[in-house]
This record gives sequence, structure tokens and C-alpha cells, in this order.
Amino acid sequence: MTSLALAERIGDIDPAKIADRYTAALALGIVRDGVITGEGPTTKGRIHYSRALDVEDAVLCAKILTATAVEKQPVSRAEAEALFEIDAAATERSDDGLFDDLFAKAVVHHAASASGLPVPSRAIALAPETAIESWAPPQAGNVNTEVLEWISRQMRSSRRSNHRLERLVGALVGAATLPMVQSPGIMDFGM
Repeated sequence: MTSLALAERIGDIDPAKIADRYTAALALGIVRDGVITGEGPTTKGRIHYSRALDVEDAVLCAKILTATAVEKQPVSRAEAEALFEIDAAATERSDDGLFDDLFAKAVVHHAASASGLPVPSRAIALAPETAIESWAPPQAGNVNTEVLEWISRQMRSSRRSNHRLERLVGALVGAATLPMVQSPGIMDFGM
């Protein structure tokens, strides 16, 4: 299904119309498109510049990720990838750090769940008032290496360093296990 077809199907991206993690990822793709172009269903009725991410975009991403149909499921790889794409597309930010917080928590939620670790519901884990330390273990044994490699690749390919994400991923796997992949001269972990 194309982004345009999904936009027509779910209107102005009503979170109540999110049916599963697949449609949540597609809806996040529509947010990404709106961030890139400054146009589309996510920007109707307001001034929105291309390559900009504002509070309304961040709130919409949170609503998509915590929609009733997906609220009790872990964040999927496709949803996390869509968030990486939004992060990369948004060169201008006016969201007071809301997206960075949501983005980092969602990626850690995905990484922890994909590693077989227990995670709380999205509504709890992704809430701005919930500290990541309250649900993500400070160090995790048996962390899924493939997931960590994927996160490392995503972070290396990003033009923008997300220190919040780096700290949260470090909290998940232990700072000694995952280097700050954006810092020059630091060796990547080899698997």
C-alpha cells in the first residue's frame, strides 16, 4: 500500500484507525513525508516548513506508536526504521526534544523486546514522564547481537547525532558494550 493510499484510508492519521504495527509504520512514513515536503495530511491547516519537525509532528508520532491496536505490543523493526527516517529527514527542530525522547525510547523498546527482555506497554515506556531507567535494565545479558548491529548501522548512517539515543542504548546494553558510534575515532563493535 502506498503512502498516499494509506493517507486516504486513515484520513488525517487518526490513531484509532491504526490496525496493527504495519499500519503504524506506514503512518509514521506519512509523517516522514510531511516532514520532508512540509505538505500532506500531517500538515493540513498549519504552516509547516520542509525538513522541519515541530511539536505537532512529535505528538502525532507518539499517538501513532501508542494507538490502541499496538499499545501492548513491542515496537517493531519497521516502526523503529520509520523513526530513524523521520530523525534523518528533520534538519530543523522546534519540538523541545519531544521527538528525540520518543525516538530513543522506541528504539530501546524494540531492542529490548527483540532480545527477549520484558518491556512495559508502549503507553508507559514511551511516555515523556517515564524514565528509561525505570524499565530498561542497566545492563542486559543475552542481548540480541543482530539488533545491536542494526542500531549501530542506523546510528552511523545518520547525519545527526542523537545523544539521547546513544545514552539510552548504552543503558540497555552497558556503556562498555556499545561505543558512541557517532564519535570519530571510536572503534565499532565487531560481531
